[in-house]
Amino acid sequence: MSTPLAPARATRLPLAVRDSATMLRRNLLHARRYPSMTLNLLLTPVMLLLLFVYIFGDTMSAGMSAGMSAGAGGADRSAYIAYLVPGLLLMTVGSTTIGTAVSVATDMTEGIIARFRTMPIHRGSVLVGHVVGSVLQCVLSVVLVGAVAVAIGFRSTNATALEWLAAFGLLVLFATALTWVAVGMGLSSPNAEAASNSAMPLIFLPLISSTFVPVDAMPGWFRPIAEYQPFTPAIETLRGLLLGTGIGHNGWLALTWCLGLAVLGYFWSKSLFDRTTKR
Repeated sequence: MSTPLAPARATRLPLAVRDSATMLRRNLLHARRYPSMTLNLLLTPVMLLLLFVYIFGDTMSAGMSAGMSAGAGGADRSAYIAYLVPGLLLMTVGSTTIGTAVSVATDMTEGIIARFRTMPIHRGSVLVGHVVGSVLQCVLSVVLVGAVAVAIGFRSTNATALEWLAAFGLLVLFATALTWVAVGMGLSSPNAEAASNSAMPLIFLPLISSTFVPVDAMPGWFRPIAEYQPFTPAIETLRGLLLGTGIGHNGWLALTWCLGLAVLGYFWSKSLFDRTTKR
């Protein structure tokens, strides 16, 4: 009968950090050896960025507020790029974390966790390695999508260094929160395919947020759906930080959503993982 994952060492912080670093290295090596999942998920926001800028850009900007419709052609497109990019950066975070759900589900179904149970390693290091690895991949994905956005004309000339730092912090916090939720989805799924399907709301929710058009431009019956979800306040906060516009109450709403999802995801994941590893 297998033994639990190092209960005697659970309170020894240096060893827990070492084990977590080992698990992080393992997950990063897996991501490097099998990049197809990350690339497929990364292509979604990049393709949407190019599609909405070059195919729908002039039309979408013409239908938005007068402040974003300063002229025709290039002027309209530049304004719409500025509006679109913050939403797609957060959409990139959501799509990247789907890979985490798949990776966790794969670990749980292929027997590696049973092998870890026989080794003197910190119990939580397995999940910590997945979370930290996913956040690092999210940051890298956001940088790549941001580079594409800059290449096609996105500029953030009004943002100060402090606002850039706050925007980066929001992206990391949002990635951490969604990653813990994705870990829970992976642990609760019977296989990798089911994990991929259960995590699809992380891509679907940005599509019905303020990513592409303002909430005020949506039908009245649909506005509450778009407004009272985690992505919209985070997008509006990031948009305000990068473009120098007002944030209003969205900053507090974004932080509340991030902290709430992170706590919920952490305890959900911990409960499922403890239940599984104690069998």
